[in-house]
Amino acid sequence: MFSSKLPRLSCAVLARNPPPPRRVQDAARCFSCTSSIWAADRPRSNLSSVWVPTGGITPTQEETGYDKLVRAGFLRQSQSGIFHMLPFGARVQEKIERLLDKHMQLLGASRLSLSSITSEELWRKSGRLDKVAPELFRLQDRKEVPLLLAPTHEEEITTLVAGSLKSYKDLPLRLYQVTRKYRDEIRPRYGLLRSREFIMKDLYSFDLTYESAFETYHQVAAAYRAFFDELKLPIIVAEASSGDMGGDLSHEYHLPNAIGADTVATCSSCGYAANDEVATSRLATDEDSASGDARPPFCLWRGISKDRKTFVNAWLYKSRDDITKEDVNIHAVKAVVPDLDTSIAVNPMPLWEATWEEATKEGSDMPKLVNVVDSRLASVAKRLSSSPKIVPPQFRSSMEQEFITKGKDGTALNLVRLQDGDGCPRCDSGTLKIHRALELAHTFYLGTRYSKPLGARVALPQSPKNPVPVQMGCYGIGISRILGTVVEHMADEKGLNWPRAIAPFEVVIVPTSDATPEILDLYDRLAGSDGGSSDTAIDVVLDDRKQTFGWKIRDADTTGYPVVVILGKGWREDRTCEVQCRRLSVKEDVPVDKVPGFLKELLAKL
Repeated sequence: MFSSKLPRLSCAVLARNPPPPRRVQDAARCFSCTSSIWAADRPRSNLSSVWVPTGGITPTQEETGYDKLVRAGFLRQSQSGIFHMLPFGARVQEKIERLLDKHMQLLGASRLSLSSITSEELWRKSGRLDKVAPELFRLQDRKEVPLLLAPTHEEEITTLVAGSLKSYKDLPLRLYQVTRKYRDEIRPRYGLLRSREFIMKDLYSFDLTYESAFETYHQVAAAYRAFFDELKLPIIVAEASSGDMGGDLSHEYHLPNAIGADTVATCSSCGYAANDEVATSRLATDEDSASGDARPPFCLWRGISKDRKTFVNAWLYKSRDDITKEDVNIHAVKAVVPDLDTSIAVNPMPLWEATWEEATKEGSDMPKLVNVVDSRLASVAKRLSSSPKIVPPQFRSSMEQEFITKGKDGTALNLVRLQDGDGCPRCDSGTLKIHRALELAHTFYLGTRYSKPLGARVALPQSPKNPVPVQMGCYGIGISRILGTVVEHMADEKGLNWPRAIAPFEVVIVPTSDATPEILDLYDRLAGSDGGSSDTAIDVVLDDRKQTFGWKIRDADTTGYPVVVILGKGWREDRTCEVQCRRLSVKEDVPVDKVPGFLKELLAKL
């Protein structure tokens, strides 16, 4: 861990002015990369001096990644969806932050820290308050001013920049932070993957023109790809909906995983990838069955609006009688009926009947019926309107009806949920593969969504009296979610299995005896604290705890160090070390003088 009291300097400055000897926690750190200059006499990293509460928890047959984190002593739950990070968890979290610092600074972004408390007034001004109100933690101060625990910071950063911009020459501007966020999740689950308090990195960009903002968007996308490459994570970058955030361009960064809450479609040929909220497939039509006297295959699914005043018939190009919500492309229906109540998973007919009876009794406006028709059925929509299914017999035939056969932007409507093997909408040869996935990051081009209502404007030389709103983008990465996702992706039956870049330590030394001078000498050679070059230093820890050898080996597997160096029988007899790397299936005896080079080559592959 690094002291926040020390200045962050460049590598060149640190080389000319090395820091005075001090504790390892107070080593000076380079601001532009993850390098550190260490005092040669720094104390050794010993597990006996770190609080790692392992042991006492028996693994279960259905153990999740979160369960492994708890068993390995990385975190503990405080309450539903809220967690305490213990020393090893905090160390991994800090390494993720340092890696992000490197990539953000390569973009020319400046790090700041915004308050976790924001005002309802700002969110009301931006027009977002009512849309996300159920997920907000709300409070009041002693003056009864309504406040929020911020789930995100677009309003605050825009207001801050609006009050500080002096000229268009101040642009472009890129600001980022790593901070705690709060969201009152209705169902926290999977530990850090869906929690109510979480750590995020936010980057906010401010540009003068659309072209400049678009260039920034692509630069950030490249930085995100480089970041995930260092973590060795096979990320899918998918087109996505901007949702309540606003703007008209966004991408999500997903890791395929069976427990993921998102669904992503990818093409086998052209690289198309999209979240199922915006994904489409190539419409395979049967011209003969969709025209003339032949009846095309179709089935009906019913829904209702949240205000219970709009009944919905969704006509699918599919031949099935036992249609369920799982067969329906709910996102496509909701795109044309925004008030659709997607929480209704059962037959909504009782709700239809209750609304109809109440309207009839009170003499109020009768509910209307919206028929959302798959575009492949558009040519026979009039024939569908005469079907007895269109309006159930208990309702009056004079009910107001509307037919919708295209999306709001004129695109074709495919009301059947995407499936493996569907044709790609972008190419003629590709087919779609459907993945369950975990979202780790999201990028948005916001345009003037926040700069207009919150007054972030600059005057141009050609029109000084008519300032224009700046172009914005926001780019988030879930740090605590990455921690949890890496565990779910890489853990195995033995325990955690960290990528080198964020492992609590790259290497653990496990001796069968107490730490002898020879063992300490090996540690010093690996750690670079024997006067050698810092370029060859390895992030190593010595397990000197008063536990049995077998217990320490099992604990090393549970903790998930990338490499384990065992000092056992070979060490006692001829000073050879057993080097193990679970991920690369390496188990090799190495002479002690060859160990530093062997480890460097091994770690380079991780």
